[in-house]
Amino acid sequence: MRHLITTKDFNKDEILELFKDTKEFLDEKPRTLLEGKSVTTIFFENSTRTLSSFESAAQRLGAKVLRLDTSRSSLRKGETLYDTAMILDSMSPNAIIVRHAYSGVPHILAKHMHCPVLNGGDGKHAHPTQALLDLFTIWTHFKGKIKDKIILIVGDIKNSRVAASNIELLNRFGLKIILVAPPHFMPHSNLEKSYKLDDKLIDKADIIMSLRTQTERHNKSIYASLKDYANDFCIQSNLIKNKKLILLHPGPVNRNTDISDEMMSDKRTLVLQQVKNGVAIRMAVLKKLILEN
Repeated sequence: MRHLITTKDFNKDEILELFKDTKEFLDEKPRTLLEGKSVTTIFFENSTRTLSSFESAAQRLGAKVLRLDTSRSSLRKGETLYDTAMILDSMSPNAIIVRHAYSGVPHILAKHMHCPVLNGGDGKHAHPTQALLDLFTIWTHFKGKIKDKIILIVGDIKNSRVAASNIELLNRFGLKIILVAPPHFMPHSNLEKSYKLDDKLIDKADIIMSLRTQTERHNKSIYASLKDYANDFCIQSNLIKNKKLILLHPGPVNRNTDISDEMMSDKRTLVLQQVKNGVAIRMAVLKKLILEN
């Protein structure tokens, strides 16, 4: 049984095949590829974008979607994760999509399931479909010529599962990654690092990926205010100027903290395209895992 827990679960050839399906699915037409199949979503962490994207993807393929209400979950009443896995498995879904605040939960569930488990984000660990849609966005913009493109990943990298998944995936496809963050948001890494976002870095960049400040994952306040953080790391038009690059963000965007209002409406900012690509890439992943398992 194959699952999608991290980006490493798919090799490069499989990812490029996914991209072929993704391009087709961008037409937003309904399909019947998963007619008669059921997909269960169980999100123990709040989500709007990822949850609705997965559910839209499943429905566009013709699958039925069951969303489990985790606010009434038996886990909150003391049920073990193993018992939850057994209950979910007894419902005979064709795929389960799970998000959890603790790293490793999708992996644990996958050990006990007889259907594919897709990781919708677990703690600081991984968010594989976000990285896949980010790579697809970059891939299509540069028409597949992405080797040696320079990407700045800016912000709260240490606490970001999006950054973790992107670092693995983008590095595998030959992009040059530069991490840009204050020291307390910088992970241990052999990648090139900068503790300052300046003109020299911007001049080198082909892509900037801004990240949300993960305040919910901080044990204590780091900055006196988000305004102080924004002064140093917000992506603003006076910093980008007329540079030919693209700007990405996994969402939700903290406006004027991660990216300025002006840059959010700039044609180089592809946030809405990422959302559209996200539904299509998740359609491709669901098709692959459900029909090939």
